[in-house]
Amino acid sequence: MKKFKFDYIQIRIVLIFVLLLCSTGFPQKINSSELICKIIIQAEKELPPNTPVSIPIDNYISRLSASSFILEKIDNSLRLKVPTQIEPGEQSKLWWLLPKKINAGEKQVFDLVHGTPQIAPLVQINMDSDGLEIHYKNRKALRYQYAPLKPPTGENPLYVRSGFIHPIWSPGGKVLTRIQPSDHIHHMGFWNPWTKTEYEGRHIDFWNLKKGQGTVRFVKFNSLETGPVFGGFEALQQHVAFDSTKGEKVVLNETWQIRCWAPLSGNNKFWIWDFFTSQSCASLSPLTLLKYRYGGFGFRGTSDWNERNSDYLTSEGKTRKDGNGTRARWCNVYGKTDKGNGGVLFISHPENHEYPEPMRIWPQGDVFFGYCPVVYADWNMVPNESYVRKYRVIVYDGTITKDEAEQYWYNFIHLPQIDVKWFSNK
Repeated sequence: MKKFKFDYIQIRIVLIFVLLLCSTGFPQKINSSELICKIIIQAEKELPPNTPVSIPIDNYISRLSASSFILEKIDNSLRLKVPTQIEPGEQSKLWWLLPKKINAGEKQVFDLVHGTPQIAPLVQINMDSDGLEIHYKNRKALRYQYAPLKPPTGENPLYVRSGFIHPIWSPGGKVLTRIQPSDHIHHMGFWNPWTKTEYEGRHIDFWNLKKGQGTVRFVKFNSLETGPVFGGFEALQQHVAFDSTKGEKVVLNETWQIRCWAPLSGNNKFWIWDFFTSQSCASLSPLTLLKYRYGGFGFRGTSDWNERNSDYLTSEGKTRKDGNGTRARWCNVYGKTDKGNGGVLFISHPENHEYPEPMRIWPQGDVFFGYCPVVYADWNMVPNESYVRKYRVIVYDGTITKDEAEQYWYNFIHLPQIDVKWFSNK
């Protein structure tokens, strides 16, 4: 295998603070000189455990060293230490996961105090010459293929592809994606090309690779991050048009941001990861995404799934029989495998183009799902603009009810009310 040289990789070993989930059985008084801030989270609706929450810390980060504080949840006389992680940037944030459920109308109180946390990152990145894997405590979550993957023996070399996710693993180790199936060799697990486009007077298909009109390629990693609360990467990809006379031309630059959230307390049922994509024209030429029934991100389900043992359920109550072409805030794709039940819940963000987005759902046969914002209308991408789409992905073993799916959707798009009181001795 060809070894790839990672020029320009910024490995962001973010400021991480892992705090053992433990508590004392006796009341503990916090000296006022130790208290940095008090945080109160109010729940309008129920907030389940493992919900990601954050506070801005721009005004204070310069005064805090990388190992100088601990977050504690106040529970009557008990103080539960909670892992935290700083996301640096123009608006730096302190992230953590709710250790316990907050019922609707109730609150949780946290103290941020001076102290030395114990460091033990939980979300890790493993890389080889072909791909990048994200692990939770040595359990695999997903693999991003950055090296070009050749097609099966005897197939057209135009099917070579990079810049996709496969496998997606459930927490119990079930592989829920499939690549290069014989019926659609261009299907690549979880991937994000456009199908019917117009560029500089030509029709370009980045999806159906055998046409030889275009493809999508990995270019480089902009950043990698690992820590006790989340881990992931940002990758640059390019949508490339082929021309037999002029050669290749980059049409779109695209960044993928994948962030996986660490489950607390050894939770084995599900984990959460976010997929944010930002696309922009690579030249002064615009790109028109023409109205078509599929295009955008696609998900090809495991070969274990078929129309007899799998189904879809959307936020509007649609299924395999009547879901294709309809709009939905979320779609649950699920079925049976050789290891039991499992599935993937896809959640679309209200800021996405054409929200609630139309969907491509195969009504028969194997499982294919995709949000496709161009089902009913063209979409013009012009130079000097960025086009962002945001999705949350819940990968799980067992089952998820409609009410649970609604709760995951609500918690993705509605931030809870968080009140912070900073103390003068911070």
